[in-house]
Amino acid sequence: FNSLNHDMTLTEFKFIWYMEYSHRMWGRVVGLAYILPAAYFWRKGWLSRPMKGCVLALCGLVCFQGLLGWYMVKSGLEEKPDSYDIPRVSQYRLAAHLGSALVLYSASLWTGLSLLLPRHKLPESRQLLRLRQFAHGTTALIFLTALSGAFVAGLDAGLVYNSFPKMGERWIPDDLLAFSPMLRNIFENPTTVQFDHRILGIASVTAVTALYLFSRKIPLPRRTRMAVTSLLAVAYMQ
Repeated sequence: FNSLNHDMTLTEFKFIWYMEYSHRMWGRVVGLAYILPAAYFWRKGWLSRPMKGCVLALCGLVCFQGLLGWYMVKSGLEEKPDSYDIPRVSQYRLAAHLGSALVLYSASLWTGLSLLLPRHKLPESRQLLRLRQFAHGTTALIFLTALSGAFVAGLDAGLVYNSFPKMGERWIPDDLLAFSPMLRNIFENPTTVQFDHRILGIASVTAVTALYLFSRKIPLPRRTRMAVTSLLAVAYMQ
C-alpha cells in the first residue's frame, strides 16, 4: 500500500490477507496430519526401524517447509534499493519453498505406495535398466522445469512475452543476456528466465514422450504401463 497500491481498499486488502492466512493455516493442518499420526503409530509400536527413520525425515521436512515459507515471505517485506516500487518475494527463496514442497510430496507418495502396493519382481534386463535410468533422468528434468517456474513467478517473467513459440517477433530475444555477469541472467533476467522455462518445458514433454515410446517396446506389468501412460497424459495436459 505504501509503495505501490495506494488506491487499495480495505476489502481488497482483506482478500489477499485471507488468501495468505488460509495458506498458512492449511500448511499447519498438513503438519499436524503428519506429526500426530506419526506420534500415535510410534507409540503403538506399529513402525519398523526403517519406517521410523522415514517418518522422522518426513516430519522434519514438513517443519523445514514451514520455516522456508516464513523465510520466503519475510523477503517480500524487506526494502530493496533496486526494486523499491515493486514489493515481491525473493525468487530464490520461492524456488526453494516450491522445491522442498515437491520433495515432500514425492517422498510421501513414494512411501505410501511402497506400503500399499507390493513391489514387482522383474528380471533385471538391459532394457529395463535403461528404462529405469531414463525415468530417473526425466524426473530430474521435470523437477528442474518446476523450479524454473518458481523463478518465472518470482520475477513476474510471464508478463514479459505472451506469444509462442516466438518471443515477440524473434526466436531468441535481444535482451537474453542483458545482465552482467552472464550467470545472473539465468536467475535474475525475466526474459532469460521465461526463455529457459519454455525450453525446459518443451524438453520435459519430449522426454516424457520418448519414455512412453521406449516403454512400449518392453513387456511391463499393467500397473507400470498405466503409470507411464498417465504421465504422458498429464504432461500434455500441463
